[in-house]
Parts: sequence; structure tokens; C-alpha cells
Amino acid sequence: MRSYSIEYHPLIFKKPAGTSRGVLTEKPSYFLRLSDSRSPQKQGVGECSLIPGLSLDDETKVEEALNIAAQQWCEHNYNSNDWLSWPAVRFAIEMAELNLNVGVENEWFPSAFTQGKTGIPINGLIWMGSQSDMLKQTEEKLNQGFSCIKMKVGAIDFEEELEVLKQLRKHFSAKELVLRVDANGAFEAKNALEYLKPLADLELHSIEQPIQPKQRDEMRKLCEVSPLAIALDEELIGVHTIEEQNQLLEEIKPQYIIIKPSLLGGFKASEQWVNLAQNKGIDWWATSALESNIGLKAIAEWTYKMQAKSYQGLGTGALYTNNIPTSSAIRKGILFAK
Repeated sequence: MRSYSIEYHPLIFKKPAGTSRGVLTEKPSYFLRLSDSRSPQKQGVGECSLIPGLSLDDETKVEEALNIAAQQWCEHNYNSNDWLSWPAVRFAIEMAELNLNVGVENEWFPSAFTQGKTGIPINGLIWMGSQSDMLKQTEEKLNQGFSCIKMKVGAIDFEEELEVLKQLRKHFSAKELVLRVDANGAFEAKNALEYLKPLADLELHSIEQPIQPKQRDEMRKLCEVSPLAIALDEELIGVHTIEEQNQLLEEIKPQYIIIKPSLLGGFKASEQWVNLAQNKGIDWWATSALESNIGLKAIAEWTYKMQAKSYQGLGTGALYTNNIPTSSAIRKGILFAK
């Protein structure tokens, strides 16, 4: 016999988190628990995590959708392909079922990582704010041992953001410190190149989503001429079938893609993107999408399983006042499961 339960758990930010889409003070999250009397473990947990204004799932109807999908799972007639427009719901169901099948509390992909034997290099995330605040955040990350810093750009004056990056480059060469920036689509397509050139002069690693998604021709042209490597992020949301994904990668030809399982429909959906990209010589890395420690740990376990290279964007667990306790820890810029 199968059953389920859903717990609403809005995550409260310790301090307002600035993005190009506005400032977040809290975000909606649900914990789904699936139970099966035939399972050696009593229940499996999954997280339905939403980012208002970005997640494809309808925030006003997501709890109802999660209940329907979970009930279908209980009745053995859940089909993830029926839920393509609800990626966070799909992620929660898949995550909970994986945990249930593994049979170990808060474990989804057993490995040397889950055993605490090895870790995953991650970037230190700098949130948008005043120039002094961003410099302070950066100093804290460097003192914590991070060798890759990712900074959000596009919300305040660009010259101020550029100055922060210049300050970093004065003290750390590209060999000593990897710098990434994420624009979240903040630049206008017609003048985006004007912003990319001074960023490239600072030997940045890459920029995520410089212009808004669904401007495929403009993004293709930008990837062709950009002096700075471009990573697609929001561009991938809502592109579900292999044919559509293949066409997008063929047309735009980005240098990188960013994988966020809870925004793309789960782990299998994410693996589909990764396989297509790798076959085209396009590299990738995984990034958590502001999940709690529960979702973050599952994504980290999957990322390790996928043998992801480079620095991953998996360090969001310390953002909230009411996060779920975890055994995970970050030591000198490396994420460990325990």
C-alpha cells in the first residue's frame, strides 16, 4: 500500500537576496514524503522548490498539482511525461521515489561522496548589493578558501559591479581565482556585447544568461562573437523534448549550459540535457536553485554521480534562517556530504 504527505515549508532568507528579477525575502517550498508498505524504508523525501518569477510551475496551483501527482503515484499511474509543465513537481516525485528505493534516510545516489570520502569543488556566490557589500561578501568567501567566485551582475550600476571585479583581479590572477558572473538576462540584446567586452578584459571564466531567454537568434549571434564564454541557464527552462533541446543547442551553440534539476524537471530530464550537450562538445555544470539543504544534498549527490567537472554551484544551504539541519559542510570551497 502506498501513501503520501505534503508539508509546506517557506524558506526565509537571512538577508534579502538581490537578483536582476528583484529582491527575495522568502521562497515557497514543499516537502513531499512517499511511503510504500513494501519498502525497507518507511518513507522517501522529495522537495518541490519554486523560485517566483522563474519556475515554470504555477505557484498558485502547485500544491494542488503536487497532491494530484502524488495520488497518481500512490495509485501506480503516475507518468512524469504528463507533468512537463510542472518541473518542480516532477523533481519532487522523482527525488522522493529515489530516496524511498535507496532505503537510507536523506540519501539518493550512494557513492564515495555520500560516504564523506570525497567532496565537490564549488563556487562562492556573491549576491547583488552595494559595491561595499559585494566586496565584503567576496572577502569572506576568499577567507573561507574558495578559489572560484560567482557574482551576480545586472541589478545595480554596471560600473560599480565592474569595479568590484577589477579589485579582485588586482589581487588575484586568473590562475589564482576563477571568476564567473551571472546576468540572469539583465542586458538588452542590442547592446549586450558592450558589457561583455570589459568583462572579458578581466579574464572571466564565463557569463550566465547575458540576455533574456527566448531570443534565440540574438543569443546565437552573441555566442558567435562574444569574447567571453556564454553559459545558457534560463534558456533551458520549458524546453522538454529531445528534439527541442537538440534544436536549441544546434542553433545557439553555447560554450556551456547550466543544469538546475528542480527547474528542468528532475534528474532524468537533466541527464538528457547533459548527454545532448556533451555529444556536441558543450560543457556543463550543475547549480542548485535555492533549494533547502534537502534538495541541495540530492542535487549534489546526483552531480557527483554524473562526474561533473569544474566548479559546481551548490553552496546555497546557508542562506536561510529556517533551513533543514544537514550533515553537509563546506571546507575550503569544497562541499562534503558529511
